[in-house]
Order: sequence, then structure tokens, then C-alpha cells
Amino acid sequence: MNYALIPSPTTSVWHLGPFPIRAYALCIIAGMVVATLLMEQRLRHRGVAPWVSLDLVVWAVPFGILGARVYHLITSPQDYFGSGGDPVRALYIWEGGLGIWGAVAGGAFGAWIAARQIGLPLSVFADALAPALPVAQAIGRFGNWFNNELYGKVTTLPWGLQVHEMDSATPGHATMIDGEPVTRPDLYHPTFLYEVIWDLGVAGLVWLLDRRFKFGRGRAFALYVMAYTAGRFWIEMLRTDEANHFFGIRLNVFVSIAVFLGAAIYFVVMRGPRAYVVPIDAPDTAPEPEAESDVSSVDVGAPAAGGKVPTGYQVVSEERFLAYQRTGVLPPAEAPEKAEVTTPPAAEN
Repeated sequence: MNYALIPSPTTSVWHLGPFPIRAYALCIIAGMVVATLLMEQRLRHRGVAPWVSLDLVVWAVPFGILGARVYHLITSPQDYFGSGGDPVRALYIWEGGLGIWGAVAGGAFGAWIAARQIGLPLSVFADALAPALPVAQAIGRFGNWFNNELYGKVTTLPWGLQVHEMDSATPGHATMIDGEPVTRPDLYHPTFLYEVIWDLGVAGLVWLLDRRFKFGRGRAFALYVMAYTAGRFWIEMLRTDEANHFFGIRLNVFVSIAVFLGAAIYFVVMRGPRAYVVPIDAPDTAPEPEAESDVSSVDVGAPAAGGKVPTGYQVVSEERFLAYQRTGVLPPAEAPEKAEVTTPPAAEN
């Protein structure tokens, strides 16, 4: 008996009255929350107003889920539209089937819409998200563990994964015989765990290198894409779940190679310092001192200036950003800067 094996849960769905509570959904939601909090801190350090991350998430998450499902349907259409397929099940996202690259593409489109409304350069959002996204992916992968799915080939390694036979008649529960869950006869590579570890490593790598080199113009996000696809390449080679193949190789292996090359080209070609932003109407001179008076002219009912939400942002150098943070006044650029001003569509001329 192998006492070092990794067990799998026998239940992935619980019911609160008539409402199902799915472990897969809980893991996805937990990942989103953690990623949002991490991104929020990084956005604030770049000059973005507090909790703008929520405005971005409101757009990015629905489009990300839609994109993830569409990618899955495109790459695995036979499960839903082929002979014996059930098209209605294409809507059952709680059963799994979300493709990461569809999520990235759809989420990026939603973020682009939000960034335009907020008046924020999309590259600032992308670089702030770069180390947070793999953390969300790592947390979300535990949903596959609960579902007893997406495991790898048979292995004799001490950390082999024990997999249960899931009951199709009672979704979310293992098949039971005489009160005991039925397990598959072998142990399998815990590819979900491999990706959890790899994703957390990617997050740490991106965070450390971004802190050291201060990437800008989306290069931190490109670094995340390169690091993630490098791991996804070898993890895909271990998986045995159903997938379309080309030349005997899983489709996602080819996708990983293509996306890696695209991100690498972007990382090498795109240059520029890290972007910092200040409000588009940031003052460039100190306010005139008010005349002395025996009566205070301060409106105690007025909101604090610091709580004002900018109508748009302008990109500035790190030196000017730090000076603005200290004084509230944006100093003139010592050398001509390439102005990058982003305003919401309603504010454009």
C-alpha cells in the first residue's frame, strides 16, 4: 500500500436547500478575489485611484468566462455538436471546460472596454495583473482536483494521485459500493498540482523580475505568458483527458508554443520604462495662498481632494510621479516626454 499517495475528494457539490454549491465555482471565485486584491495593490503603486480594479473586474471577468467557454467549444466541439453530442450542455460551464487562452483573450477585451471608460492605459492594467493572474489560476486548479478530472498518466511515483470513479447519475459525487467510494485501479500524475506549483512559481518570478527591472508597456504580462506556456507545454504532455490532436500531439501543446513565441517577440521588440499615471488634470503649480481671514473659508462638507476620482490619466516618468506623490504638484518634465493621455470616450473631443 502506498501511504504517500495524494487522495482526491469524493464530493465536489454540496446543496444548500435546492441550490448546489460547487467546489469548482468556489475555487474560481476565490482565485478571482485574490487576484483582484493583488492587482489592486499594484495599481495603487502606479498611481491609479483606489478600487479602480473593481471597475476593471466587472468587465474583464464576464468576458473572460465567455471567452474561456468559447475557446473550449472551438477546441472540443465533438462533445457538444458532434454525433451523440448535446448542444445544450455547451451552456453548462459548472461542469468544467474553460480554456485559459480564451479567458485571457476575452478578459483582455473586457479590460480594454473598462480601461477606455476609466481613462487608463491598458498596459498599466496588464502589467499590474501579470503576477496576480497565475495566482488565480493556481487556486482555480483545485477545482479540477475536487472534480477528479484532468489528471495525468499512470505513475508509480510516491505522490501519485488517487482518482475516484464519479457517479454520472449523481453529478459531483463518487460512485459508492457498500458505502465505500470506488477508485480507479492505478495512481496518476497529479497534473493539477504540478500546475499549481508552476503557477505560483511564475507569479514569484514575474513579481521579482518586475521589481528588479521595472517592466513597462505590457512586458511584465508578456513575461507571465512566456513562463506560463513553458510549464503548460510539458504539463499538457502528461495529461490523458480527451482532447483534439494534431500529428498525435494535443492541440494545446501547439497553442502553447504559438502563444509563447508571440509573447517572446513582444517582450523583445516592445521597449519602454514602467508606466506611472497621475490624474489628467494634475496641477503643475502650487495653489496661491489664501488671504488671511478671521473666518475660516474651509467647506467642511466638501469631499477631500484625495477622494476625487480622475476623469482620465496621463502617463509620466517615475521621477515626476514620485514628486507628485510627495507634493501634489506635477513638476515639468526635464526632457520632452512622449505624452500618453487617456480619457474616457465621453471626454474626448
